[in-house]
Amino acid sequence: MKGELVILGAGESGTGAALLAAKQGLPVFVSDRAQIGQKFAAELNEAGVAFETGRHDEARILAAGEIIKSPGIPDTAPIVDRALNKGIPVVSEIEFAARYTSAKFVGITGTNGKTTTTALTHHVLVQSGLNAGIAGNIGPSLAREIALGEPRDVYVLELSSFQLDGLYRFKAHVSVLLNITPDHLDRYGNDFQRYAASKVRITQNQGPDEHFIYNADDPSILTALKGHDLPMHCYPISTTRTLNDLGGCGAGIANDTLLINLQNSPFTMKIQELALQGKHNLFNSMAAGVTARIFELRKDLVRDSLSNFENLEHRLEFVAKVNDVTFINDSKATNVNSTWYAIESMDRQTVWIAGGVDKGNDYDDLKPLVRSKVKALICLGTDNQKLREAFTGVVPVIIEVTSAEEAVNAAYELAHAGETVLLSPACASFDLFENYEDRGHQFKQAVRRL
Repeated sequence: MKGELVILGAGESGTGAALLAAKQGLPVFVSDRAQIGQKFAAELNEAGVAFETGRHDEARILAAGEIIKSPGIPDTAPIVDRALNKGIPVVSEIEFAARYTSAKFVGITGTNGKTTTTALTHHVLVQSGLNAGIAGNIGPSLAREIALGEPRDVYVLELSSFQLDGLYRFKAHVSVLLNITPDHLDRYGNDFQRYAASKVRITQNQGPDEHFIYNADDPSILTALKGHDLPMHCYPISTTRTLNDLGGCGAGIANDTLLINLQNSPFTMKIQELALQGKHNLFNSMAAGVTARIFELRKDLVRDSLSNFENLEHRLEFVAKVNDVTFINDSKATNVNSTWYAIESMDRQTVWIAGGVDKGNDYDDLKPLVRSKVKALICLGTDNQKLREAFTGVVPVIIEVTSAEEAVNAAYELAHAGETVLLSPACASFDLFENYEDRGHQFKQAVRRL
C-alpha cells in the first residue's frame, strides 16, 4: 500500500482499527472532525498512533493509500467524496480487520432483531463448545478484538447497513438476513431499494461452501433477492410455514414446535421451551439454531442454550413487577417496525410510552395493534405533535411528559393490576437523553423508585 493508512473517525470502530494497524506495523494516521474522547485519545497515544482532533488535514488525508471510514460518516461527506473521486479505496473497519484473522465469520443483519440474534447466536455457539467471539455493531469492534483479544475460531458479527456498505472482499461463512423495513433512508436518498440492496450485501462473495439464512416470510427480502445468484447453501426460516412447505431444509413451525433440518438431521424443540418468547423472537431463535446446526454442534447443547439465554438490556427487558403491574424496557426500539413487534408480543392491556426524535415515522401499521392492546399512550419527548395526531381517536388516553420519571409515575397511575407498562419509543432518544441506553436506564431507575 502506497501512502499511509488514514482512519476517519476515532470512536470504537476507528480506534480499534488504529490499534490493529499499529500492531501490524502499518503507518497510520487518525483524523476526527469532532473532539476525540479521552479514553480513545489515551489509547491512541499509548499505541503511538498519530492523530488530529477537531479538524481534517485534507492534504494528508488525500495522500492516503487507503482510508478506513467510521460507519457513521456517509459517502457524501466532502472529505470522503474527494477521496473517492481521487480513486483512494475507502473501506469499513470490518473489511480491514477481517484481513488479519483466519477465523470464520457469522454475519447477521436486518433492520430489527440483529442485536438480539447476534447475542443469542454467540451464546449458543459458546455454550455448545465453539471458541467464538462477538463484535461489530455490538460491543467491541472486530479490529479491537483481533488486535487485543484472544484468537477465535469464529466471530459472530452484528452488521449494520452502514458497515455493509464498506465491505468488498469480506466473506461470511454464515450470513443471516432477518428482515428489511424502512430505516435510515436519509442515508440512501430516501430510496428503499437502495437500503434493501445494502442489506443483501451480507451475501456477497459467498460460494458453494458458505451458508445463507433468510426470513422467507419477509416480502422485501424476497424482492431484494430476485436476480441475485445464490450459489451458497440457502436456508429459509418461517413462522407461517412448515419445513415441507420450505422444501424440507431450513426452519419452520408445526404444532407449537420449532423444526430445523439440515442434511436430513432434524432438530425439534417446543416453542414454550425457548428463552425468547414472542412471534418476532422465533426468527431470532431459528437463525441461531440453524447456525449452530451448520457448525454441527450437539443437539442437546443447542437445545439447552436456546432455553437458558438471558435477553439483552433495553430489548423487551423485564424491569420489575409493582403491585402486579409489569414494567418492560424496550428503549432500543427506535423505529416503528421494532415497536410493532414489541406491542404485538404484549398479552395484556398495555400503557405504552413512546416518543423522541421522529425519523419520518409512518404510524399507520401500528394503529390496529394499538387500538386492540393499548389503553393509554404517554408521549415522552419535546415535540409530540405527530404522535398525538396519529393516535388521537385510536387510544382513549394520551398524556405528554418530558422526563422518564414523569412517564413512569403517570403510567403507574393509569395501569391496573395485571396490566403492563411498555417503554417502546419508536423514535430516537436525542431530544431528552444521551442515547437509548440512557433513556432505558432512567426508565428503570424511575420504576425502582416506585
